[in-house]
Order: sequence, then C-alpha cells, then structure tokens
Amino acid sequence: MSSLKEIRGKVSSIKGTQKITRAMEMVAASKMRRAQQRMVTGRPYAEHMQSVIAHLVHATHEYKHPYLVGRDVKRIGYIVVSSDRGLAGGLNINLFKHLVKDIKVRQSEGVEVCFAAIGQKAVGFFKSHGGQVLAASTHYGDKPTFEQINGAAVSMLDAYAKGELDQIFLISNQFVNAMTQKPELKQLVPLPQDDNTRVATREFSWDYLYEPSAEELLQQLLSRYIESTVYQAVIENIAAEQSARMVAMKAATDNAGDLIKDLQLVYNKLRQAAITREISEIVGGAAAVE
Repeated sequence: MSSLKEIRGKVSSIKGTQKITRAMEMVAASKMRRAQQRMVTGRPYAEHMQSVIAHLVHATHEYKHPYLVGRDVKRIGYIVVSSDRGLAGGLNINLFKHLVKDIKVRQSEGVEVCFAAIGQKAVGFFKSHGGQVLAASTHYGDKPTFEQINGAAVSMLDAYAKGELDQIFLISNQFVNAMTQKPELKQLVPLPQDDNTRVATREFSWDYLYEPSAEELLQQLLSRYIESTVYQAVIENIAAEQSARMVAMKAATDNAGDLIKDLQLVYNKLRQAAITREISEIVGGAAAVE
C-alpha cells in the first residue's frame, strides 16, 4: 500500500496535469470558434464555384474536359487530410480506419492505390503502414495558406493528366458540430455525375462565347475548383481537429478530477488509520504506566 507521502505526490502531479489539460481545452475552444468562422466564410465560394462549373459543363457541347470523362479504373489516388498534431481523441484513427476499409475494397478489385498526404499524422501513418506517397504537405498551422496546401492537389492532378491515375479521391474529417466529426470520402476526378448533372434537369439548353477557348477556360476553372475543394476540406478538418481536441481535453480534465477524488479518499482513510493507531498506542502506553 502507498504511503501518505506517495499519495500526496501523486495528487500534486495529477493536479498539475489537470491544469495543463484545462488550459489546452480553453485554447482549443477558442481556436475552434475561429476555425469555424473561416470554414463558414469559405463555403459560399466553393458552392458558387460548383454552380459555375455545372453550368459550363452543360453549356459546352464541342469539348469534353478529361476531368469529366470516366476511364477504366486501374490505379487511383487518395488525398488524405489529417492533423499535424495529436491529442485530438480518435479523430485521425477513425479517418485512417475509414481509408483502410475503402482501400481493401479497391485492392480486392485489383486496383492499385497511391496517396498524397496533408498533415503530419498522415505522413506518419504511411511511414508505419506503407503506401506510395506522391506528395506531402505538413506543418500548415491553424491558418493555412492556399500555397501550403496546393502542392498535394497539383501533384495528383498532374499524375491524372499523364494517365498515371484513373480516379482521385479526397478523404478528410467533416465538421458536423462541436461534439461530432466524421470521416468523409468524396470523388474529385473525374467529377461525379451528381455534380455534372446538377443543372441537366432544366428544359432548355444554352451555349456561351468563350474568350479564350472553352478548353483553356475549363482547364483553369476545373483545376481551381478541385484545388479549392481540397483547401476547404483542410479548413473543415482544422475545425474538426480543434473540436475533437477540446472534447478530449475536457474528458482528460474530468478524469483527472476523478482520480484526485479517489486518491484523496484513500489518503483520508490512511490518515485516519494512522491517527487511530497513534491514539491506541498512547492509550496503551498510559495504561501500562498506571
């Protein structure tokens, strides 16, 4: 059984840890609010870009961009968005489990896979479990710039343009609310049919006069759309990371409080037993003197 001194030392140590986790919880809550604001600010741009792409796709009859044409799938690429830091509960683990599940399905169909990693945790995962990584972007911080993230998307798009990839998928954590984050896997290239046919139900058709050509314009817009989709996924992943860290640190703080209560109860019992023993010794000594 631990001595009173050892228990006091444990309580002091846990209280110190509790102060740290409480501070980290408050910092994560503050960062989460700012990340949410950036996430919400970026959504209208992504949605409007998607609407513009949908119009152009159906308005252009003489040219079909490679990003819109399906291929026989022999090799696919995943852009994996993770966090740079840990202490975020099961956020990254759940993401990797979802990724591995999809990879197993693809490989069972004879499809090869490769990856572009965004975030230090994704890089560490592929170092431990293997996988061909074409590009990596790490240490992007809480306010990433477009240039910091763009490299992974560009590398994948270049591989697709060269015919080295037949499909590109994006997997990241979707921010649902402060308590809920869930992995999301979406197809980037070729654009899914639900994106291509968003305005196909209209009863009329139209065309535009393009300056420069439709080919050049679609190339720029589609590339920009995919890159902005990846960037928005990173912003949402940061909000999910901060909310998961806030919840994890809240749980750690509460657990530390429970441990302190249990140790204090043991400490009080030991102290009471020591006092009782000392009183018994005093009474016994007094009786022997008499």
